[in-house]
Amino acid sequence: MSTKPSAELRDQWHEDSSNWKPGVFYFNRADKRLLPPKRLKAMGWTVNFANPVSILVLIAMTAVIVLLTDLSA
Repeated sequence: MSTKPSAELRDQWHEDSSNWKPGVFYFNRADKRLLPPKRLKAMGWTVNFANPVSILVLIAMTAVIVLLTDLSA
């Protein structure tokens, strides 16, 4: 059973520039959160591209938006 990472560890992950691919895409296998905060935390959340479930959530949200857009046209 794994323990939940501390707030300090999550902050270290967030500040580590090696977890931000070309500076904008968050990629951290150790971080199990689906939607961690963006690099500028006040801007909302981003997808953890190292988490396959997170990518599925992104695809599902995109599909819903596309379907709703097609239905309204």
